Amino acid sequence: MQIRNYSQRSISSYQKMLCALESFFNISVDELTMEQIKEFLRYSIEKRAVSVSYINQTISALKILHQDVLGKNWESIRIKRPRMDKALPIVLSKEEVRSIIETTRNLKHRAILAVIYSSGLRLAELINLKPADIDSDRRQVRVFGKGNKYRYTLLSSNTLEMLRLYWRAYKPSVYLFEGQKKGQPIGRSTIQKIFRDSIKRAGIKKQATIHSLRHSFATHLLENGTNLKVIQTLLGHSSLRTTSIYLHVTCFDPMLVKSPFDELTF
Repeated sequence: MQIRNYSQRSISSYQKMLCALESFFNISVDELTMEQIKEFLRYSIEKRAVSVSYINQTISALKILHQDVLGKNWESIRIKRPRMDKALPIVLSKEEVRSIIETTRNLKHRAILAVIYSSGLRLAELINLKPADIDSDRRQVRVFGKGNKYRYTLLSSNTLEMLRLYWRAYKPSVYLFEGQKKGQPIGRSTIQKIFRDSIKRAGIKKQATIHSLRHSFATHLLENGTNLKVIQTLLGHSSLRTTSIYLHVTCFDPMLVKSPFDELTF
């Protein structure tokens, strides 16, 4: 997986999934039969109530083990991947985003939430940001994203001013947002708690998570008339199909939409 440039987080996740499978049957994972694997997947869905994503990741981990490590024939046709849930993302309004950031008094915490929303970042992408990734001249943020790929996204003027204040106050050394220990990135759980506390102070009742800020970034761009292909690039989606989910949560005024028939002359 390292040779194929998988992230360390993906490698660790796949290892844990295979270890869980081994522990369940108390035998080496390479000795498991297809029926045993299916039994474990059924058990995980019914008793452990794991997500569809977890099941699909477990199947991917098994495929890499069998096909790439053990050199066995991977009979993918015999392990069907479950359908992904088609739940729509939870989107915050612009007013709700403003309220969340305004009620966050800690400058560092406020800057974290502002960067995630204004640049449309995933949590891991925010954590990995370095000071050099902020290009103030071109108003861009360089992001090390999913699949170990770099991309550029937006750096708003308001966020830049906030980051300048933050920089003068905290002077991070290695990562843009560091934890208690100098030179180490801030933790995922810390950022998630920052968001939970902020949304509570703002009095917002939606079942939103830190990822809702990214969803809101994409939806608000779409509502402002930004091309879906551009949004795909900014988000770092490999497929336009993934980005198109925001079409289902976008608010628009039908009175502002003109039928193409009205542009025809007779």
